[in-house]
Amino acid sequence: QVQLVESGGGLAQSGGSLRLSCAASEGSFRQYTVGWFRQVPGKEREFVAAISWNGEITRYADSVKDRFTISRANSRNTVNLQMNMLKLEDTGVYYCAGDDRAWRRPGSTTSDYDVWGQGTRVTVSS
Repeated sequence: QVQLVESGGGLAQSGGSLRLSCAASEGSFRQYTVGWFRQVPGKEREFVAAISWNGEITRYADSVKDRFTISRANSRNTVNLQMNMLKLEDTGVYYCAGDDRAWRRPGSTTSDYDVWGQGTRVTVSS
């Protein structure tokens, strides 16, 4: 099964930027829909963004629209999340997730995905 590893998390100031990456262990990842979710203690994991296997379809949560951009480089088995104009409320652990049912529209719930990375922490400070 594909394994996913997130990287790029860290500390950023409000208004700043971070770029997260999700790297996959196998080339079959190119056929996966990929989503990014985030979670803070005491809350459910929430949808951030998703991208179809070919990059043609993207979805964003309203809270990150026009600030975050999801993209993928299938030649490198990676999906990136560029986060700009960061806000305090963007703080959390960010997870990438994969769905091998490429014919499906990118989902926005955790049940749409069956492969998960271990997460990378993002902290936004004022």
